[in-house]
Amino acid sequence: MMAIAMPGALAAQVITPAESAKIDAIVAQSLSRTGVPSASIAIVRGGEIVFAKAYGKQSEVIHTPRVDAPYQIASVSKQFTGAALLLLEDQGKLSLDDKVSQYIPGISDGDKITLRQLLNHTSGLQDYWPQDYSFAAMAKPTTPQGIVDRWAKKPLDYVPGTQWQYSNTGYVVAGMIVEKVAGMPLLSFLQKHVFKPLGMKAISQDDAIGPNYPQGYQRFALGPVRVEKPAAAGWLFAAGELSMSATDLAKWDIARMNRTLLPADDWAAQENPTLLADGTATNYGLGVSVGVANGHRFVEHSGEAVGFLSENIVFPDEKVAVIVLVNSDFSNAFTSIAGQITDMILPPPPKPAADAVEAAKTAAAHKLFDMLRTGTLDRTLMTENANYYFTDVALGDYRASLSALGEPKSFEAVRKPRARGGFINRNYKVVYEGQTLNIITYSEPGDTGRFEQFLVMPTQ
Repeated sequence: MMAIAMPGALAAQVITPAESAKIDAIVAQSLSRTGVPSASIAIVRGGEIVFAKAYGKQSEVIHTPRVDAPYQIASVSKQFTGAALLLLEDQGKLSLDDKVSQYIPGISDGDKITLRQLLNHTSGLQDYWPQDYSFAAMAKPTTPQGIVDRWAKKPLDYVPGTQWQYSNTGYVVAGMIVEKVAGMPLLSFLQKHVFKPLGMKAISQDDAIGPNYPQGYQRFALGPVRVEKPAAAGWLFAAGELSMSATDLAKWDIARMNRTLLPADDWAAQENPTLLADGTATNYGLGVSVGVANGHRFVEHSGEAVGFLSENIVFPDEKVAVIVLVNSDFSNAFTSIAGQITDMILPPPPKPAADAVEAAKTAAAHKLFDMLRTGTLDRTLMTENANYYFTDVALGDYRASLSALGEPKSFEAVRKPRARGGFINRNYKVVYEGQTLNIITYSEPGDTGRFEQFLVMPTQ
């Protein structure tokens, strides 16, 4: 493991030793649980990079994980392609409302698809890589035109603007338009206008292969973790070709928070949710997903390359960002780590009082269940009718049958409570190894309401 201290962080925003230890535990537990070889983490707080650390095995030959190692960020790259088109629009060289046919010939219904629809996934162009693995054609090199010829000349999946459907193909077309209008490769344009001004180091994933770079890994079901063969060159291009470190990606996130580099209206345009033709809102802008979680507005995108997964989530209003890059294309480690760190940095609001009440009711039901399975029933918790039901024979059957199951794995409510017959009905599910039980209860209203019914039965 290797960590670096980030200078310049606000005193009130630094990661404390306790928080650092918690992050270490989150990552260690996740890598151990899933078998993911390594993770690289960066955290922005108060608009500053306050934490950066690499964990685990980045390749078969990199023995000490490096924070500056460039991981393949895959579709997180899409927001950079979107930024390139926005910058060209600022330069007066194109409009996002131009039609694709003005720039690239031969695209199906290119005279009906706008550049904006390429970026917001409403173009109707069929996605060329919906699979979560490297398919047969990816063993041989391709070009953007090769992808266009095979996928972008098929009939559209739907009329442009009427549906939202993720399409890597649309981004390949968008990248081709950037190169044609700018007169240079997409990566060169981004180096000049984005990466160098922000002090970022970024390279093509096709070049991020070899002994100095993180290696991708795969796993078949729960089998051994194996080195994964990279895709041949050219397959991601503008849809996800970039490789960079978590700290370099954090610099871009800070620019987003501070509305620097791009004009403020470009950032806003990228984060504005797309509306379909019928007025339905999507949760996607121009290369980023957008929404609200626990009261916090977020801008997010994940990515998947061959052997790599990435998560980048930004909370612009709080000036917080969490970046997690892993060198595997299996398991949810990347999003699980990001979610747990986010909850630490921006704790979820306390549960409403009603939820606290239901948690207490669930605990009370769990306690009564334990009494029944151990033969220690406290009859003061029951109404007269319930005590009538629980005869010595009933109690004996409950104890004998339930104790034989051992300790339950979980006990949880299965739906919201509802009133009936002057009582409150609550149902629960108890899960054992190889067995699930249903519990149907009725109890008196109020905090101290007694149980009128507590029936345990097997599921179908």
